[in-house]
Amino acid sequence: MADGCGCDRHAHMYLSVDEALCRGRSAADPITETETLPLAAAIGRILARDCFSKVNMPAFDNSAMDGYAVRTADLGDAALFQMAVAGRIAAGDSGSHAAPVGSALRIFTGAPVPSDYDAIVMQEDCDVVEGQIRFSRRPKPGQHIRRAGEDLHAGAPILRRGCEIGPREVAALASAGYGEVVVLRKLKVAIFSTGSELRQPGEPLGPGQIYNSNRYMLLALLQKPWIDLTDRGQVEDDPELLKQVLLDATETSDLIITTGGVSVGDEDHMPRLLTEIGGVTDVMKVAMKPGKPIIFGRRGRALYIGLPGNPVSAFVTWQIIGSQMMARRAGLHHTPQAAVQAVLSEPLYRTAGRQEYRPVQIDGYTPDGRPRLRLMEPSYSGRVALLAQADGLAIIPAEVTEYPEGQGLELLQF
Repeated sequence: MADGCGCDRHAHMYLSVDEALCRGRSAADPITETETLPLAAAIGRILARDCFSKVNMPAFDNSAMDGYAVRTADLGDAALFQMAVAGRIAAGDSGSHAAPVGSALRIFTGAPVPSDYDAIVMQEDCDVVEGQIRFSRRPKPGQHIRRAGEDLHAGAPILRRGCEIGPREVAALASAGYGEVVVLRKLKVAIFSTGSELRQPGEPLGPGQIYNSNRYMLLALLQKPWIDLTDRGQVEDDPELLKQVLLDATETSDLIITTGGVSVGDEDHMPRLLTEIGGVTDVMKVAMKPGKPIIFGRRGRALYIGLPGNPVSAFVTWQIIGSQMMARRAGLHHTPQAAVQAVLSEPLYRTAGRQEYRPVQIDGYTPDGRPRLRLMEPSYSGRVALLAQADGLAIIPAEVTEYPEGQGLELLQF
């Protein structure tokens, strides 16, 4: 309900998005149990300890180019340098070569540079004539040589605990000599959808029934190597049945995520049921659109997150708040998605009071490369097909009632 100034008169009763996120993260204490895995098996998992290089990186002086290793002290002041080639060094060789003064060594990228050679002349800069090389540009000491430890010295930090081991991280660990690493155990997550009206895709629909999209959305969002996921399916709006499923989930899970049943209607049972099984709840009304109702709580070691039943509301609430709570619970040092600076391609008119995450489509780009955003329908909390057609969510501050065409705003791009 809005008053004459266009502001939600109950907005002061809501938490801001930042306040809700702070409270949610505070409730999500990280798991601490660990396991040691071979490096290949640790890909995608969350690092449990800081890692320090076991070796110098690179481990020895090596050639950055295919070419010829020379001693610059052997070179005179001639306009054209000519040297005999006294040997050959490839990657994997020992790098121990005895060569006469004034001679060069054929060398390849990654090969060890003998200690008494101090420069590499690229092969493109040399002419090869009857076993000798000729070049005209005098090399500088250290030219095209990668020195031992110039990337990292042994003992230097390479990765901090809490990072997800992706392609770059696993490459760094391999280069630093780690054959195995200590990771946090997988986060045990249980999900279920509440609602007697829900049916599974492929089943026939009766009067008043809808397909359960939230289940599949959560399955997609939670397909991560550091999650051990239990899908408890759909549960009807029977308080005793819901209570038993919730109780069982709290006995075996680190995190429980449900959709639906978190508002204030007669069939919205979840806040009360969590209390009845001995849990503690925090029902939040967040000044965000969509996704105003969200609850979280605990029973024992299990953290509970209750998302709205409307699919778009559930998705947005999860992206903005729930995902960060889960990341903290899993021990992941999570960096929220950075917003992109964009501009509106049309005017915006709305009621102030809640921070809005409006689905938008990108309608070209400005000369400086910012996306131009076309607003999608203003009423969208249950329209998951509309969400699938969107390119992202435009962030509209709570106090804004109108924006002109060309107004800058932030975009969370999909």
